[in-house]
Amino acid sequence: MRDLIFSMGISLDGFIAAPGDNIDWGAPDPELHAFHNERIRGVGLELYGRKLYEVMRFWLTAEEDPELDEVHLEFARIWKATPKLVFSTTLESVEGNATLATGDPVEVVTRLKEEPGDPLAVGGAGLASTLIEHGLVDDYRLFVYPVILGAGTPFFPALKDRIGLELVETRTFGSKVVYLRYRAA
Repeated sequence: MRDLIFSMGISLDGFIAAPGDNIDWGAPDPELHAFHNERIRGVGLELYGRKLYEVMRFWLTAEEDPELDEVHLEFARIWKATPKLVFSTTLESVEGNATLATGDPVEVVTRLKEEPGDPLAVGGAGLASTLIEHGLVDDYRLFVYPVILGAGTPFFPALKDRIGLELVETRTFGSKVVYLRYRAA
């Protein structure tokens, strides 16, 4: 059975984006970006909602930017090679190594988790919230930034029932970002 990972940058007060979907506070420095590169190498399939897919499409052509450093170029190559499944009811097509999914995300992800293969990773607040609410996320990877936003898009949805977690890994980066990895208990 494949694990489902939810990994995002998060403010100290629990938001993945400030009001207006502003994420400029969460740009990773080279050390943190290299860590992300190593983590994404082990992912078999990225699951995106429409909004995050549209943001991440930048990486389709990033290698053409002569200003990009090696860590970012490496991420672009890894990102392009990793298959993606994009859940959207408004997009008509997707580009690169992506497939458009219009079915129920809970049903699709439940089926994908039962297949053999490398872990799945979900990105995007809306899609992740749906999968969390249905108990499908196995591995939570939070990159806690030293900032308080006060409002925005929460990392976790409001839940009816609590989710027990077990801390399995921590790390503090030079940028003072703290990595916390939890497994569903």
